[in-house]
Amino acid sequence: MEINFKTSGICCREMNFSVDENNTITDVEFVGGCNGNLSGMAKLLIGQNALEVAEKLEGTTCGNKMTSCPDQLSKAIKENIK
Repeated sequence: MEINFKTSGICCREMNFSVDENNTITDVEFVGGCNGNLSGMAKLLIGQNALEVAEKLEGTTCGNKMTSCPDQLSKAIKENIK
């Protein structure tokens, strides 16, 4: 399943990721944001269970923002994967 998620409240404008039939993340792309950090995060996410990732990342903030790229990814996963 391919998911495209438009973010809110962060530098990254959108997130595109794929999840297989076992809910394993197979591909991640972040559009905008901090390239080095997001490229590193994408490498760490591939091969991980999406629902476990969502639980770990939920509630992460960035500076004085109420959300972050990891938190937005958590929301995208929870909205699209059951």
